[in-house]
Amino acid sequence: MRTIKDVAKLAGVSVATVSRALNKSGYVSEKSQLKVEAAIKELDFYPNEVARSLFQKKSKLIGLLLPDIANPFFPLVAKGVEDKVNEMGYKLILGNVQENPLKEAEYIRTFAQNNVAGVLSAVESSSKDLKNMPFVMLDRITSDKEYSVHSDDYQGGTLAAMAVSERSPGQVVVMVGPRSVSNSLVRLAGSVKVLEENNLTYQLFETESYQFDSAQESAHQLFELFPNVKSIIASNDIHALTIMREAIRRGLSIPSDVQVIGYDDNPYSKLMYPSLSTIAQPAYQIGYKGAEILCNRIEGLKVKEKISNCQ
Repeated sequence: MRTIKDVAKLAGVSVATVSRALNKSGYVSEKSQLKVEAAIKELDFYPNEVARSLFQKKSKLIGLLLPDIANPFFPLVAKGVEDKVNEMGYKLILGNVQENPLKEAEYIRTFAQNNVAGVLSAVESSSKDLKNMPFVMLDRITSDKEYSVHSDDYQGGTLAAMAVSERSPGQVVVMVGPRSVSNSLVRLAGSVKVLEENNLTYQLFETESYQFDSAQESAHQLFELFPNVKSIIASNDIHALTIMREAIRRGLSIPSDVQVIGYDDNPYSKLMYPSLSTIAQPAYQIGYKGAEILCNRIEGLKVKEKISNCQ
């Protein structure tokens, strides 16, 4: 592995000169700068980013916290983030929290130890621990004092209920996502408004998680509690797909016996037969826009809005 000493030796300058050239700190003559750049290219030298970050008090690393990478929605968010941060000259450190507070705290410590330039997070509880660095929430709203990028969940809930209302809804069940996630309550409010405006009775089915592992059990419980259900507004596509699977297992036909509306429009929803009707969220755009805002904050550029809505 090449070192800064190898670069200095080949360029015929001091280690201090190479350091100043790399970190753009202090005077370096144009001649020496060109020698250092030529040596770096010849040696295929990559600076130690951790050491550089300690010197500059800022790295070229960005942290990303996700609640569950097994949920197909979040890899799309991560792809949007990665594309934008790479475009801006940064690299990504991913933390998959899996709704575990201990893992969340551990990743935040790791980000701090690596002197990350900023953090993007789709984990709502993380906001209180990230006050001392540039920070943007993704797909979550915690307060109007924080930067965030999300879709219009109220409109999404409205569209889902409208899709149900336009058919023969029968007994309607609305799945409520974790109440600890503010977006799920906003989405619920949109659905309830439409259902009540159409004088439709409905039941709420509470879920404690959006995670893949709990979705199958939730689907089983839903049909046990509501055996005559005709319309289900699912909390996300994972739950919608497991509900469809459970309905078919019970000998029910979709959509003639039971209609299911998902949320997210993740890639797997297109593989189900019969196909899943779902409300699309711009996952990639949420990640890309959030990364753009964060990088602009890090670079000291003006950000027009604290809360951005992706359509």
